[in-house]
Amino acid sequence: MNFKIKNDELQIDMTGDKQEFPKYTTQVINLANQNAQGTRPNIVGQMSELIQEFPGKTFDEWKTWDLTQKPDAIDNATDRIFDMVNKMKTANDVIDRELVKKWVEDLVFNKTFIGLRYQESILKRIAIKKGVEYRLANSEEESQGIDGYIGDRPVSIKPESYKTKEMLNENISVDIIFYDKKKDGILINYEF
Repeated sequence: MNFKIKNDELQIDMTGDKQEFPKYTTQVINLANQNAQGTRPNIVGQMSELIQEFPGKTFDEWKTWDLTQKPDAIDNATDRIFDMVNKMKTANDVIDRELVKKWVEDLVFNKTFIGLRYQESILKRIAIKKGVEYRLANSEEESQGIDGYIGDRPVSIKPESYKTKEMLNENISVDIIFYDKKKDGILINYEF
């Protein structure tokens, strides 16, 4: 027999409590936390390690023990996140329909175009380093997993995350150029 224990049921079973939050507030707090990095290990501790070190059994014991490990962690995390929530409130005051439209246009036009066309930039930069010409693949070559040519070498361009996707049945018989998008550009990795 198969069955599912829902997350809120797990929480009640393990802690005896289920926190309720007003609609949308957890999304806002999560976003603020991502920006503020308030629950990073340097602030609240490395939870995966702490739970292994925890000598007790119950939720109340955990809470008490965790607070002895980093007594100021909850307040420090709260302060960082709440500061970011306030910054987001200020940003919210300047968001109007025109700003949302500008953001949508930037996403749909600029970022989509750049995201779909960065392959050419990757080919171009590697070709310059190698002192050869480059070209994008035609549709027939693309159907074979080729994204372009550097000199006469066919190449495929894939994100770094491609390396961890075991479920892909693709058999690419050409050199692969890997890239990793960062805030300030794209890191390129190739071995030819």
